[in-house]
Amino acid sequence: MSTVAAIVKIIAPLVAAILVGNWFLSEVKKVRAKGGPWYQPYLSIPGVIIILAILLFPVLLWINRG
Repeated sequence: MSTVAAIVKIIAPLVAAILVGNWFLSEVKKVRAKGGPWYQPYLSIPGVIIILAILLFPVLLWINRG
């Protein structure tokens, strides 16, 4: 049973990353089609999620290390 739990723990974040990545890519395509500025997709919900994940990952590692 622990093997199944380990596999779920590995697959769940990967699926979440794929979903957020595809969502962000669709926002990029929308902005390009409209001719908006390059930074506009980063101000959307998936862009903010990605930026927060990138910024919080080192902080969480630092907190967990101490």
